[in-house]
Amino acid sequence: MLFQRVSKGVVTIASGSWTKVTCKCCFTDAVRPLLVIELNKEVRLETKQWIISKIEAPANKQGAQLLAHPGEDDDGDMILVAAPTCTLLRKAEAVGLSKPYRDGTMLAFSYPDRASFKNADNIEELLTLAEQQYIAKNELDDLKAGTNESIPGCSKDKGSLYPGEPIFQKLEKSGIVKTMYPLHDKEKLSAFSKQWYSQFNSGVQPLDYIHSYFGGPVAFYFSFLGFYNLSLQLPAVLGAVLYFLPWNSLNGQVLLAIFNVVWSTVVLELWKRRSAELAYGWGTLLLNSTFEEPRPNYRGTMGHNPVTKRWEPYFPSAERKKRIWFVSTPVVCAFLWLTVMGMVAYFYLEWCVKDYYSREPSWLAMPLLYLPSVLHILYVDFMNHVYKTVAHMLTEWENHRVESDFQKHYTLKVLVFSFINCFAVLFYIAFYKQDLELLRKRLVSLLIVSQIINQVTEALVPYLLERFLPSQGTKQREADPHIDKLRAQSCQSEYPGLFAEYIELFVQFGYLSLFSCVYPLTAALLFLNNVTEIRTDALKFCKLFRKPFVAPAANIGIWQTAFEALGFVSVISNCWLILISPQVKGYCQENGVSFRHALLCTIALEHVLIILKVVIAFVIPDLPKWVRIKVAQLEFRSRQALKTVA
Repeated sequence: MLFQRVSKGVVTIASGSWTKVTCKCCFTDAVRPLLVIELNKEVRLETKQWIISKIEAPANKQGAQLLAHPGEDDDGDMILVAAPTCTLLRKAEAVGLSKPYRDGTMLAFSYPDRASFKNADNIEELLTLAEQQYIAKNELDDLKAGTNESIPGCSKDKGSLYPGEPIFQKLEKSGIVKTMYPLHDKEKLSAFSKQWYSQFNSGVQPLDYIHSYFGGPVAFYFSFLGFYNLSLQLPAVLGAVLYFLPWNSLNGQVLLAIFNVVWSTVVLELWKRRSAELAYGWGTLLLNSTFEEPRPNYRGTMGHNPVTKRWEPYFPSAERKKRIWFVSTPVVCAFLWLTVMGMVAYFYLEWCVKDYYSREPSWLAMPLLYLPSVLHILYVDFMNHVYKTVAHMLTEWENHRVESDFQKHYTLKVLVFSFINCFAVLFYIAFYKQDLELLRKRLVSLLIVSQIINQVTEALVPYLLERFLPSQGTKQREADPHIDKLRAQSCQSEYPGLFAEYIELFVQFGYLSLFSCVYPLTAALLFLNNVTEIRTDALKFCKLFRKPFVAPAANIGIWQTAFEALGFVSVISNCWLILISPQVKGYCQENGVSFRHALLCTIALEHVLIILKVVIAFVIPDLPKWVRIKVAQLEFRSRQALKTVA
């Protein structure tokens, strides 16, 4: 029997067909596959055997030092990959993961001192499933071609390899490898998935299970989404009170504007503390201090890295800067120009519709008043989707060495465009036209129409397709062979990543912090949307998409900076909205206050609020006291260890 079931529902394969191991700690009667490599059906047997040999070869022979299984047939189109214990432990140290020490503290894992760590003799308890799968994928990505090496069973053009070329990147580009995906553990998934996307309290999620199964970035996203939505309750209540009571007084608007500024600052500072607590518990708090490996798609002239002495590609930073400034920047500016043209078209159509309605007013013509807003929202969504694809291509072409630099430049491109694309019309209405009624109507349209579009495209359509036109990946029966269940997972759609989810939250946060003082129900509408957002996103991970590969993470990354920058812009926006409000204008006229003096008072209020934001951020520590103590203890131990070695 090829498959068997061991403790805790883990499906394994008898070890006889796997790569032979020589280390005693790696020997086991059954091996659990971590990921699947699907080959093109036309791939020859010698090519498959060569790929398996590279997977199972030791590191000193330029191999991935993993375990490989040919699947049901030696000449089939599937390769199962697992990882021996020694490889997982060594790579855990290289990645920089922290694990529980024998005294209960979290320490950076050390392979030579592995016996001192809890559960070091039980790899399933020491490393999560997501960490094991990431390590296996990382080892495959690190496979580099040697000198005078080529892919057997292929033509010269298709199988040629230059020294240092990433082998699996070449296999995927040449069509030899169709896809590679981590395997689901259905029993583990079902143990927490229903509780996750069917529970009512959005603030209580099985975060530890999410981290263990899907990895750090996914767990941090859902933790931030739950934390953010929980924090929306206070502005939602305040906004509802001001909306249904006579809120259009000057005091009410000033109160809501100041509250938005303070609220956004406090929430982001408290999230830093919550993020640090989670990162410490998951062993990734000090992950950023580790050295990053080059990206698999990084290209350049092969040479020795002067720091690590490793053989890897080199690409001049001057050439990269030329590509950024002379190609990427003009393309981004061109898309921003298209966004501005879309805004101009929106206002022209708005004028045409109002002119028509003024000449032929009727209840049938009233819906036409909202047509420009709806069309522009659709245009904005379309431009967002097109630009993301272009931005990814540009960032890939810029050829950044490490993943963090790639993500930073890609995120910056999309954030600049998203900010202009989503907020340009609102800023134009507020700062140039100074029409608060039009601003309120536009904001309501965005909150309602955009959220409906997001819910339909992100959740309803994929769910209906899987419900009534299910793919092979979801049409499984208990009696189906396990090898068919593994193969069926490739039929599910690949998860596109968390970028779109964070952009959605970024835009939401902008609506709330920048403009909600003109429409107090903004927070309430966002809260209701996010209650379903948590569940639909969880459903996508559990049911609709293939399990993703994710790297360990210490926080939400550059998105923290993006939200904080938006908070500072909100100070200017809210102060300006107070200045142009009818209440302030009426007060100035009644009391003989000139616009110049009102403007000076507004600028003074703006400076006070900025100082208040800085003070709040300074007063609230980024790390809780107990985490600071743990980090200090870790640094003390590191210094003591260095003294001992010296």
